[in-house]
Amino acid sequence: MAALSGSLERAVMDVLWSASKPLRVREVLKTLNGGAAKPLAYNTVQTVAERLVAKGMVERAPDGLAFKYAPKRAREDYVVELMLGALTESGDHGAILTRFAESMASEDARELLEALRRRTSGKPVP
Repeated sequence: MAALSGSLERAVMDVLWSASKPLRVREVLKTLNGGAAKPLAYNTVQTVAERLVAKGMVERAPDGLAFKYAPKRAREDYVVELMLGALTESGDHGAILTRFAESMASEDARELLEALRRRTSGKPVP
């Protein structure tokens, strides 16, 4: 899966990830333009949605004369893929993991430690 390449792609994905169902471009546009100082054009959002389809991040399904769009994967899965991709770019995984653990908030570190304990004990991670 390709990485998001701009703030508008991230914004569209945030709307789709937060939605409980597939959305038409008009629905995405309405959410994005809610309270925006400079509203986006319909064609702009449609172009971004189609780029996300081409990248394999979004799937579309016919809905009358339009399409509905939905993320192919959960936000969490996307972020994990980014993190693992960044990790594999270095030969020294230990140093990167150590720096990552030392950089996170204490509560996040505790959650990570608990997940690692479950993983190494053979218990499923929720």
